[in-house]
Amino acid sequence: MLSSPSVGVLHFPAQGGRMSVTPVPLRIAVVGGGIGGLAAALSTARAGHYVTLVERASRFGEIGAGLQLAPNASQALEELGVLKAVQRAAVAPPRLVMMDALSGDQVTSLDLRSPAYVERFSHPYLVTHRTDLHAALLAACEEHPAITLRTGHTVTHAEQDDSAVHLRFAGTAAELTADAVVAADGLHSRLRQALVGDGEPVCSRYVAFRGALPAHRMTGRMSQHAASDAVMVWAGPRMHLVQYPVRRGELYNQVAVFESDHYAPDSDAWGTEAELEERFSGTCQAVRDALPLIARDRRWPLFDRLPVDNWVHGRIALLGDAAHPMLQYLAQGACQALEDAVALGGALGRFTDPADAFAAYADQRRERAALIQTNARRFGEICHLEGMGATLRNQLFASRGPEDFDDVSWVWTPSPASVPVP
Repeated sequence: MLSSPSVGVLHFPAQGGRMSVTPVPLRIAVVGGGIGGLAAALSTARAGHYVTLVERASRFGEIGAGLQLAPNASQALEELGVLKAVQRAAVAPPRLVMMDALSGDQVTSLDLRSPAYVERFSHPYLVTHRTDLHAALLAACEEHPAITLRTGHTVTHAEQDDSAVHLRFAGTAAELTADAVVAADGLHSRLRQALVGDGEPVCSRYVAFRGALPAHRMTGRMSQHAASDAVMVWAGPRMHLVQYPVRRGELYNQVAVFESDHYAPDSDAWGTEAELEERFSGTCQAVRDALPLIARDRRWPLFDRLPVDNWVHGRIALLGDAAHPMLQYLAQGACQALEDAVALGGALGRFTDPADAFAAYADQRRERAALIQTNARRFGEICHLEGMGATLRNQLFASRGPEDFDDVSWVWTPSPASVPVP
């Protein structure tokens, strides 16, 4: 038995040779009921397999505020059959706008309704509330006859042999046996620790305060930005503010992010409201007007990990944040989980052996996800420049036109499947 010293309750046998061919339809277990897990369950079922999804919470739900869905995510949602459902609550912003948080001047913008956008990207750029996206995926899973959803199930053991994976859960003697398992259990994935063993995620020393409020509460200067429906990014030294409407424009999402001077790995007393106020005190009036309306009920430390190659261990595969957690500066966390799900379903539709399908899925997704992980860090550094660095950034970005998508097209265009059909 192979066991991870950091997670002693999860055990995996050493692998030797190829797995035996498994007849279709397969029985697939998905661990984790977030956006990535629901999308993986839906994609797998649509590929013709039976899925049991287990979620440790007592009920399905999503916390947080808004998220951005670039055209690669919209394409994935269409392939999952839920794009129209998501669009019913989402907003299609006309522009992405970067502003200088200190001067209040516009730095650059991208026109998301221009002929250049339409020609280059065949799917819309959307912004939505996390709960609305989660609800659309959950409804689709609940309606699919091949998907079984179970809440209140915390995986404590996972063992695999040549023909199956056996999951056991806290507080019960019940066991779930599946032909293969998809670990979509998030940033602190227990299954990842058993497979990869890379310890705790990396804290960026940045923290976010986020939330959505009724749009009518945006008054004064901020009401003008809210009425525009644009995605506004106010970039400043070691901090930024993001704003956009969600839920048909009824709510306005705001996220204030900043680097803490008081970070300590063994303490939770950093990234406080007092630091938030201090870091944003030198910003322009429009940003300061928005600050009192930013939700303060919870702070969100921002983590990621370094890319890894070993997403797959026999009949167990990682997906979403369990495979490639990333910082939010390219707004691709949920987008990449959706891409994962589509690639997984495609591979499970091409291969009869789940180990072969998982290997094909990882081969298709690994390099692209790693590039976005590492570039998210870099774009965060660019966004948070100060002094001369910020001046040069603004000059460079200002030279780009609103229809110049060259810098982002590789992010917004999913890579095609590279695995031949057997």
